[in-house]
Amino acid sequence: MKIFFDVAYLYYLPHFEPVINALLDNPESSITVVFSSEPPSEISDSLHSKNVTTEVVDSEQRLDYYRKHNPDWVIFGHATEIAEELNQFCKTALILHGLGPKSTYYNASGGDILYRFVESESRQQKLQSLYPDKHFILTGYTKLDPIINDPSIAMDLAALGLDPKKPTLLYSPTFYPSTIENFPKDWPAEFSDYNILLKPHYLSLIKSAYKNQRALIKHWETFDNVYLAKESEQNLVPFMATADLMISETSSALFEFIALDKPVVICHFLKLRWGYRGLLKFRLNKRLSDDYQLFQSMGANIDHYRELKSAVESNLQDHSLYKQARQEITQQVVGTIDGQSSQRVAQFILNQD
Repeated sequence: MKIFFDVAYLYYLPHFEPVINALLDNPESSITVVFSSEPPSEISDSLHSKNVTTEVVDSEQRLDYYRKHNPDWVIFGHATEIAEELNQFCKTALILHGLGPKSTYYNASGGDILYRFVESESRQQKLQSLYPDKHFILTGYTKLDPIINDPSIAMDLAALGLDPKKPTLLYSPTFYPSTIENFPKDWPAEFSDYNILLKPHYLSLIKSAYKNQRALIKHWETFDNVYLAKESEQNLVPFMATADLMISETSSALFEFIALDKPVVICHFLKLRWGYRGLLKFRLNKRLSDDYQLFQSMGANIDHYRELKSAVESNLQDHSLYKQARQEITQQVVGTIDGQSSQRVAQFILNQD
C-alpha cells in the first residue's frame, strides 16, 4: 500500500511521524513524505533511516505529482483544494496539525477530504453535527504518543548546557499574535534560577515579517540559562516532556502540555498589527472558535509581563492549582492519552484497502 504524507510545513511532521512508525510495522506499507521545501538534513536522514522516501514538490505541482505516483492514500495536515481531484484515484485523510482555538479547526472539514482522524469524543460529536455527511474517526491525538511510549524522549539538560537541578520553563510563543516583542530584552536574567527552553514557532524563524522576533530570540539565546531549539527540532514533544511549566499565548500547544498534567501560564500581552487593534480587534476574534474560552480556566492568565514571575512561582509550588480544569479540558479536547492513537490511525488506513 502506497501512503503519502503531505507536509506543507515542517511542524506538521510531529503529528505524522508516530503514524508513519505504526504503518512501518506492516511490511506491505510504502511510505513517502512530501515536503514543500527542502527539510533540514537531520529530518530527511532520520526518515531515510526508516526506509521512508522523501520528496520536495512545489505546492502548485502537488496534484500532477500525485497523479503520476498513483498513491492509495494521501494524508494531509490541513484542508486542501486538490482533495476533490485526488478522491478520483485515491483516498484522502486529515490529521489536523493542532487542537485549536482558531475557527480553522472546525472549518478544515468543510472541504473534500474523505476522512478525518479526531482526538476526542466531544470534538467528534461537534464535527459530526457540523458536517453530518463527513467521516470522522475517533483515534486520539497522535502527536503525544511518543511521550507515553518512549521515556527517553525527554532532553538531557546537562548536554544542552543547562542545570538539571533547576526547574525548567518552556517558552513556546506563536508567530502571530505573539508576546515575543513585549517581553523585556533581558528577561532570562530575571529567571536565572530556572532553565529556559526557547521554542518559537517555525514561521517566526523563516518569515521576513518576523525579523524583529528573530533578533530578540537570538539575543535571548546568549544567556547561560537558555537553550534555543534548532530549526531541525520542530517537534515540540521532547521539549514538553522535559519542561516543568509552559509559557505561551492562547496556543494550541497549551492543550498538549496540560494533557501531561503540567501547569501553564497564558500570556495576553500581545503585539497586534494596527489592523487588529482597538475597534478593529473584532478581526482577531473572528479567527477564534468557541474553544477560546477554555484558556481562561486551564491555567494562570496574565495581562502584563510583570505578573509572570509570581505566576510561575505559584504554579510550580502548588501543582494542584488548575489540576481539575487540566483534566476536564484534556478529556474534552485531547481525548484519551494512552500511546495508541497512531496505531488506531494506522489500522484504519490499512483496513480500508
